[in-house]
Amino acid sequence: MRLNMASKFVNFGSKLFKSSKNLLSSAYAKRSSSSGSARKWIGARQKLLTFGALTGATGLLMYAMDASVDASSDNVHPAKQLWPHKGLLTAIDKESVRRGYQVYKEVCSSCHSLQYIAYRNLVGVCMTESEAKAEAEGITVHDGPDEDGNYFDRPGKLSDYMPMPYPNEEAGRAANNGAYPPDLSYIVSARKGGEDYIFALLTGYCDPPAGFALRDGLYFNPYFSGGAIAMGQLISNESVTYADADVAPSASQIAKDVTTFLCWTSEPDYDIRKLLVIKVFIISSFLIALTYYIKRLKWSSLKTRKIFYLPEIQENAKKAAEGAKNSK
Repeated sequence: MRLNMASKFVNFGSKLFKSSKNLLSSAYAKRSSSSGSARKWIGARQKLLTFGALTGATGLLMYAMDASVDASSDNVHPAKQLWPHKGLLTAIDKESVRRGYQVYKEVCSSCHSLQYIAYRNLVGVCMTESEAKAEAEGITVHDGPDEDGNYFDRPGKLSDYMPMPYPNEEAGRAANNGAYPPDLSYIVSARKGGEDYIFALLTGYCDPPAGFALRDGLYFNPYFSGGAIAMGQLISNESVTYADADVAPSASQIAKDVTTFLCWTSEPDYDIRKLLVIKVFIISSFLIALTYYIKRLKWSSLKTRKIFYLPEIQENAKKAAEGAKNSK
């Protein structure tokens, strides 16, 4: 299917190029009697239009190939969710990030790592500095060498990154039937569909359809490529106990919180960049308005001036100049 779509659009692009070339050549033939400057202008226009036609055909080809890949994929496309932080003037829910970190620590950290997130990144987002220090001191870091050249174990600090669940990739594969759990630091940005895909994957476990054979140790999830996934369904109702009694720990709420947390780990500066864009827009609007006013003010005298040719004044000035010359 992918090759058929690509071949169709390649043929369409070639036909478009030939038609544009014929059109431009006929237009050029009609103007062959024009001057040399006109011929140069038509030639430049012909090149520009040909380049535009080729660029448009290439864009259509790329769009068709991407659409064919989506249409021929072997997994169900996730439904669009209304995430609060997707608005223009909205930020990531810090309470949801805090609950999502709890879900990650209690459910996901035994298999998945966050090797690009340090404990200092949690300060001001989902916990205070003292809470982050206490959280970091709960791990043991193998550090060194010291002044004597020896390695030692010490409590964690804010500058330390979150620990890996396995010492190496081989140990991770051995503990998960040959499947290595991916790092979750940038998982939302790394997967097509982003937050929608992660949420659908966590809540989309179901029984396999008739005729679908699963190997031992695999589970069926229609949102995962191929349908067979090594990670079992870990999120269910009340699988995590929240400290806030007003938030019900349903499976969808837990999945939403951990997805929001992973969205923040993928872009820790998400709110800062959005705030910067708002500031740039406000300042640019003011500067553009000021620049437009100054332009109108400075150029108004030049745009409204009028030049008159008065032969009488010129003759009088010429006579006056000759008289002054003769008097000398």
